[in-house]
Amino acid sequence: MRSLQVFALAGVLGASALDADSILSKYFGNDAPWYSDRIPLFETDLSDIQDVYYYRWSIFRAHQRDLGSYGYISTEFLNDVSWQEEPYALLIDASNFHLREGRWCRDRRFTSDYSSFLFGPHGAPYQFSESMADGVWQAYLVNGVADDATPLLSSMQTVYAGWNSTSLGVGGYDTSKGLYWIQPLTDATEYTIASIDASGGEDGFTGGYAFRPSINSYQYANALAIAHIANLTGDTTVREQYTQLASALKTRLQDDLWNSTFEHFIDRYKEDNDYVTYWDFIRGRELVGYVPWTHDLPDDNTTYANAWTHILNSSQLAGEHGLRTNEPSYQYYMVQYRYDGSNPECQWNGPAWPYQTTQVLTGLANLLDHYPKTAATGVITTTDYTNILLQYAKLHYNPARGGVLDIEEDYYSDTGSPIVGLPRSPHYFHSGFVDLILSGYVGIRPRADNVLEVNPQADASAVSYFRSERIIYHGHEVAVQWDATGSRYGTVGLLVEVDGETVATSKTLTRLTVELSSASAPAVSRPIAVSVQLAADSEYPRGSVSVADADTDAVHSAIDGRVWFYWIEDVANGWDSPVGNGTEVWYQVEFENATSTASAEIAFFANSTQGYDVPGSYRVETSDSTTGEWKEVSNGNYSSAVANGITTVSWDEVTTEALSYIEYYYYPDWNGAGARLSTGRYAATWLHCDSGSGGRGGNSIHRRLIYIRTSTTDQIFLSANSCHEVLRKHFYQEG
Repeated sequence: MRSLQVFALAGVLGASALDADSILSKYFGNDAPWYSDRIPLFETDLSDIQDVYYYRWSIFRAHQRDLGSYGYISTEFLNDVSWQEEPYALLIDASNFHLREGRWCRDRRFTSDYSSFLFGPHGAPYQFSESMADGVWQAYLVNGVADDATPLLSSMQTVYAGWNSTSLGVGGYDTSKGLYWIQPLTDATEYTIASIDASGGEDGFTGGYAFRPSINSYQYANALAIAHIANLTGDTTVREQYTQLASALKTRLQDDLWNSTFEHFIDRYKEDNDYVTYWDFIRGRELVGYVPWTHDLPDDNTTYANAWTHILNSSQLAGEHGLRTNEPSYQYYMVQYRYDGSNPECQWNGPAWPYQTTQVLTGLANLLDHYPKTAATGVITTTDYTNILLQYAKLHYNPARGGVLDIEEDYYSDTGSPIVGLPRSPHYFHSGFVDLILSGYVGIRPRADNVLEVNPQADASAVSYFRSERIIYHGHEVAVQWDATGSRYGTVGLLVEVDGETVATSKTLTRLTVELSSASAPAVSRPIAVSVQLAADSEYPRGSVSVADADTDAVHSAIDGRVWFYWIEDVANGWDSPVGNGTEVWYQVEFENATSTASAEIAFFANSTQGYDVPGSYRVETSDSTTGEWKEVSNGNYSSAVANGITTVSWDEVTTEALSYIEYYYYPDWNGAGARLSTGRYAATWLHCDSGSGGRGGNSIHRRLIYIRTSTTDQIFLSANSCHEVLRKHFYQEG
């Protein structure tokens, strides 16, 4: 190990080999400022992996919902679904992915807020099986900020204990077996072997209660996380209690859920009926059998190593375009039971799911990194890791939408086409990718101590180069670089930089470790949005517009704390103004009480094909709480309206109960379009838009107001909810 004394350089980046402005402009267009100091840069000669890396940061951004005083959470679907926790749009089944992705964001606010919400009074921890405590611990391993984790320790123990009760109707704990059980539906995997066979092959949406590798691995990981976090507080009693719980679960899972015939971890039935018998094994392998490795549960031995042959066998779990969730030999493989009208619905009896693909790749990186006996068998290698990662990257290119980057729900493993493809499906945040790149491909292995460990799993025979930089790790600026020949960066081999200094090198892709000095992570800024309306029927704040018979849901969506500029109309979000006819159009936000405000963020959707553009000009007005008179704000500093990015406005601080945005429709050189106010965040202002004399050369221009936001501070800052089109020319191949 090499000792290095380094010092935190607040806000200063080390030497850079990558052109940040060029990269961010290429991938994010006008929205690049949001990403400029929030994401690590990355490049590699495998272009699909590079492109998907940046696309997945756009997914992360799009799914950060601002809940006002509750802070930010990560959502799973862009728009609302009926089974989410209202009014927050919370679904917890993918929360571990959200936290693992977010731990690499240079702005800790998103993971910190989300963690607190998950373990707060509105967290809904028993919607589905979960590994939330582990997600919080995984974030700590990157940022090293104990204060983000330790305040949640008591709630983590309460949530853990709740899984021992059956009263919640989700699952439970069998004291005679020492294992947790759950039905596949509430394990977020409906229509598995267990649930289909428990119905006699007739259905499988509900039922099929089983002792599953998933829920028991999650509880193992949660127990260890609680033990580790307790250790940070010095609570040895809790540390020992949960260490013992984890150890007992590990023993029971290995002894009872390993099937020597299938050479795989598989379910045993909790259910007992005419079709299945309590404690019998299910009759086939499923991809869920790799989840124990996701959480480092199995022992390192040649017996368990044999499980990894199945994802390389094309007659078993290896599909041409994705990993199958069970095997073609299963009687009901790919039998479609459930529909939404004529459209197939979600099932886990064979389709490729990014959710479990993420778990497999996380587990495989763990195996290749610190399972030396298994790795020594050669059963599976870094070549396989890179191939499966590349296969997964290619799955993001949606053939049903012309090959654009659009991750959806589940896929045909033989074609790579989405199966479900419902209006809710586009740009689905139900999996991970950024974490796979940084902790696997690039190989930063997060640790609790002040050691930076790098062990890339990229295949040296297939990857000519990669570099990732601007990574904040334990308060330090880190970069990792590989150049097989030296032709890309001028240095042959693997190189690690800390705070701009080269601290470790190797001619080959191998493990490097560097001892770090203590450093503080960057401080988190938490301005609170006061303009967020959580639900359309929330009394305050509330939006209104000057257009008669406006869609109330669309009006609400401009202040719902969410924004994106993806062109797919199925997931359009924001209020669309009518075609300009020479009159002013305004959007108003009304507050319950007088509110001080001095700045706003506004987001406009623009798409020439669909007929949307930004307004030619706009102004902000506030109402006098006594007279009701509307006046333009004093010393308004209006930036030019930004297409598919954040438009910022500031003014002299004012206290008001309503705020309005007024837009002027003036487009001298266009032949028709419209506007969508995607979102705005601000406090008590009136946004006016004058529709002028029509569009640029015509009267068919709309605007889509996607987002309006005002915070309780007077600073202007970029909102994490304002994810946009992400340079549609690059991602969506538009002209």
